[in-house]
Amino acid sequence: MQLSLTVFDGGLASGTGIDNFLMLAKSEEFWDAFLRTFYFVIIATPLQLVTGMIIAMLINKEFKGRGIIRSVYLLPMAIPTIVTTSILLLMFSKGGHVTSLLMGQYGFFPQLVDHEISFISSEPLAIGLAIFGKVWRDTPISMLILLSGLQSIGSDQYEAAKTMGASAIQNFGYITFPSMLPAISSVLVLRSIEAWKEFIFPYILAPSFPVLGVLIEKYYIQLQNPGVSAAIGIILVLVILLSTFILNKSLKYLNNLLVRA
Repeated sequence: MQLSLTVFDGGLASGTGIDNFLMLAKSEEFWDAFLRTFYFVIIATPLQLVTGMIIAMLINKEFKGRGIIRSVYLLPMAIPTIVTTSILLLMFSKGGHVTSLLMGQYGFFPQLVDHEISFISSEPLAIGLAIFGKVWRDTPISMLILLSGLQSIGSDQYEAAKTMGASAIQNFGYITFPSMLPAISSVLVLRSIEAWKEFIFPYILAPSFPVLGVLIEKYYIQLQNPGVSAAIGIILVLVILLSTFILNKSLKYLNNLLVRA
C-alpha cells in the first residue's frame, strides 16, 4: 500500500500522495485495460464452467476406456503454460499455420481468405485467442471440481425421478443442477479470480492490447514506475474482492430460490 502512494520520477521516488491513483483515473490506457480484463473475465469464466460441465457429464458415464479419456482431458494441465502460448503464437501469428490453412496453402483444405490474417494485430482476435488459450488450459480444473460434484449425487435420486417419468432436462433442472450448485459456485469464484489476474496468455498473445495484469508489468519493468504498478495492483485486488462478494451473494440468492422451489 505504501508503494502505491509513492510517486516516482525517472525510477526514483520523488514524493508521496494519491497522485498515482489520480493519474490512473484519467488514463485512457488504464480504462481500456480494465475493460479488456472485464471482458476477459465475463467470457472466459462461463466458458470454463460450460465446457467443464459438458466434459464432466461425459466422463461421469460408465464406458470402456473412461480412464484413458479422462487422462486425455487432463493433458492441458500437464503442458507448461509458456509452451501452450508459444504454440498458439506460432499457429496464429502472421504467416502461421492457421493463416496458411485459411489461404488454401494446404491441399486438403479449401481457400477461405485471399490475404494473410494476423490474429495478434487485431484486438478482438488477439483477446479472443488469449481467452481460448486460457479456457483450454484451465478447463480440466473446472472439470475435476464439477466431476466431484456429479459423483456425490446418489443414483437413487435419478431412479426415483425415472419412475415418475422425468425427462433428461427435468433431471438436470431438479436434481443435477441444484445438487451441483456448491461445485458450480466454486468453479465460478475460483476461475473468475484467476481470470481477473491473468497475465501470461494476454502478455504473449495480445501484447499490444494489455489487460490489467500486463499493465502492472509494463509500469514496473518497462516504465520503471513501481508506484503506479502498485496502484494498479491495489485496484485489481479491490475489484477481485468486490466481484467475488457480488458473485457469492448472487449464488447464495440463487441457492435460496432453488431450496424454496
